[in-house]
Amino acid sequence: MDGSKGLESLSPEVRKFISSPKKLLIDGQWVNSASGETFEIYNPATGQVVAHAQSGNKDDVNAAVAAARRAFDDNSEWRKMSPSARGQLIHKIGDLVLKYADELAQLEALDNGKPVVVARAGDVALAADIFHYMAGWATKSEGNTLALSVPYTPGTEYHAYTRREPVGVVGQIIPWNFPLLMAAWKLAPALTSGCTIVLKPAEETPLSAIRLGEICLEAGLPKGVLNIITGFGETTGAPLAGHPGVDKVAFTGSTEVGKLIVKAAANDLKKLTLELGGKSPNIILNDADLSRAIPGAASAIFFNQGQTCCAGSRLFIQDKVYDEVIAGISAYAKALKVGPGLDPTTQLGPLVSQTQFDRVTGYIKAGNEGGASWATGGGRVGNEGYFVEPTVIINAADSAKVVQEEIFGPVLVATRFSEVDEELIRRANDSVYGLAGGIWSQDVSKIHKIANRLRAGTVWVNCYNIFDASMPFGGYKQSGWGREMGSQVLSNYLETKAVCIGY
Repeated sequence: MDGSKGLESLSPEVRKFISSPKKLLIDGQWVNSASGETFEIYNPATGQVVAHAQSGNKDDVNAAVAAARRAFDDNSEWRKMSPSARGQLIHKIGDLVLKYADELAQLEALDNGKPVVVARAGDVALAADIFHYMAGWATKSEGNTLALSVPYTPGTEYHAYTRREPVGVVGQIIPWNFPLLMAAWKLAPALTSGCTIVLKPAEETPLSAIRLGEICLEAGLPKGVLNIITGFGETTGAPLAGHPGVDKVAFTGSTEVGKLIVKAAANDLKKLTLELGGKSPNIILNDADLSRAIPGAASAIFFNQGQTCCAGSRLFIQDKVYDEVIAGISAYAKALKVGPGLDPTTQLGPLVSQTQFDRVTGYIKAGNEGGASWATGGGRVGNEGYFVEPTVIINAADSAKVVQEEIFGPVLVATRFSEVDEELIRRANDSVYGLAGGIWSQDVSKIHKIANRLRAGTVWVNCYNIFDASMPFGGYKQSGWGREMGSQVLSNYLETKAVCIGY
């Protein structure tokens, strides 16, 4: 097959990048994998191969961890760098992300399938922002002095204080739905804290992480501080998660894989943070401003082709506005332009892979079981690539698979409710997940009542999918452990040491 099909709009820089060998970053050098094996990278708009990446294995992970260990443990340039200088370097990474914004956006559209306009305005801008935001925290890791009263040593005085110190070598494993942004969310706070890193991108979407590695080196990041190993979960991710030389693992991905990460890390009790799946409730009340609620609820599920862990995939609509909302979201879905991510007019791109296409279409086919039906959508678009129609399923039972399980595609399951009462709260919380939720209403009392009762890490009110580097993000229940972004994320990468001096 002609892998160049649909790539006419790529810039010369991106063409050169994808045609050059994709290597592993170990100890400041780009190298081939120990086995010499590579794997194919596909354009999800056509299903054709556009590049190859190195297939890392346990030997490569060992080399990368050893490099990160040296950069952290030895009297290295990174350990001797002042917090101010570290912050300036991290800020420069953010500056360079903006410098190469168009290039990075094209890589995201090619690799993941998302619309290039969305990638430029959202993914790239937020990636730069997290580096800029975290750069300011490099000089603000402060401890405390403590006043001790020790009853069993009367007459002896003590000077005690606390220090915040980097946790050490961090293994970071990121997903394919926001390849650049998830790498930035992971790297920025770890670098700010003074850690060293081995990053494993998703095998479906390694291109932007590799390019970000080049950017980090251009910014002046010392060798061994960031190492990037591309490859598959079983042969690269698992050895990294279980490696005895790794002090902490940070993972973003599915809850199923998150549970495997927990098992891999259990042998030496390494620290973990997990940002996992979701099946988020989005609630529209009778008094909602439907001119905002309808497009907002549609965007909550169709944004990024529904491949978003916090997608508003369970829509609860109060009786009086139910028909109008269903009609409005269905019309919105039908009007979306579905096409290749590199087309600047595309609003909904393809799913990321054949595996994901099969998963999502399987759920859609099962969606009409038990009396449920499709208000719109339900099929594939075109005969090549991994395109799925934006779909709205109605009348599904709360116990149905499409209601309870994370589909990770442009599939909305809508249901009605009568009153803002305990039953609504119970249904909204009836999920093993607790990542996010949404409320659309003008009634402040009801907003607070619902928001306070939702078991979710983020609750959006009269908006959805709003992110900022200063706002923590993470989940309750099986949606994960810990938080990304905000000052809270730094606790993922810092240890607290107490020092006590008797005199």
